[in-house]
Amino acid sequence: MNKLIVLIATLLLLACKNDSQVNNYVTLSGKITNATGKELKIINSKNKPIRTITLNEDGTFKDTLNVTTGVYTLFDGNEYAAVYLKNDYDLSISLDTKEFDESLTITGNGSEGSDYLSKKMLLQEKTFTNVNDIYALEKDDFLKSLGEKKIEFKNLKDQFKNMDSTLSVEDTKDTESLFNFLINRYDEVYATTKLKGTPSPKFTNYENHKGGTTSLDDLKGKFVYVDVWATWCGPCKREIPFLKEVEKEFHDKNIEFVSISIDKKDAYETWKKMVAEKELGGIQLFAGDDLQFVNDYKIEGIPRFILIDDKGNIVNPDAPRPSNPALKDLFISLGI
Repeated sequence: MNKLIVLIATLLLLACKNDSQVNNYVTLSGKITNATGKELKIINSKNKPIRTITLNEDGTFKDTLNVTTGVYTLFDGNEYAAVYLKNDYDLSISLDTKEFDESLTITGNGSEGSDYLSKKMLLQEKTFTNVNDIYALEKDDFLKSLGEKKIEFKNLKDQFKNMDSTLSVEDTKDTESLFNFLINRYDEVYATTKLKGTPSPKFTNYENHKGGTTSLDDLKGKFVYVDVWATWCGPCKREIPFLKEVEKEFHDKNIEFVSISIDKKDAYETWKKMVAEKELGGIQLFAGDDLQFVNDYKIEGIPRFILIDDKGNIVNPDAPRPSNPALKDLFISLGI
């Protein structure tokens, strides 16, 4: 009996010791190469910053914080990354802002969930960058193509066997919601093809970064390639180098390149600063509270590109992105 009591006491002692070794905080450390700012923000699911981490001069950082288990956003001032945080995790994060998503690496205790989320983001961008090509298919072919892409997402997830079960369950729901959203939009997006050749909705007196205001009617007589974007949108910013290239190639042609920011008013200064710092070309406009143009085109996701002809009629309400070689081919076919 005494031996049994000693054994129980020993097990209780070990249990207490193990509990005390579990940290009630998550540790975040790493290095940001080519940092665009001096801090990182950790943002919760309600879009509220819960911690600001100051970067050292060499871009390194380290901090701890107590969290409620879940998915958070890591924000460097320009781009975002999803991370899965849980107390007692010890994560090491490294990235180069010049290739934010592609260079993002997360290692350490509890890193599998965050690693999965970063790779899923890359897969989403690869899969849906030219999503309009899928929507151009007849419905049966569209559903078949979407089903094949859904298998790719499953295959990716199958590589992460040790992912936290809570994240795994929520991620399954998230992926289902994504594909259901795409399916539910089919009829609406397919119907936009009927808009081709009809008069374009107009924007009026949008603030021009160079001063004054600009309306769509001011540009009649030229083709207009519209980029609807926002400073917080990672995919939008990844199109910038390609857009600059297209602008340069067609700068003396019968076309105007118009970028319309739909940032909220409190991001107005961020918009002004980014346009200047990134030396964005074309006509840079700020929509402010006037989102009628966006609503008329039924824009639910950005970036969105629109091509309007020199008479003000819609050529393509969902035109190829600058990164898509089909855009230049389209311009050439129209004699631009």
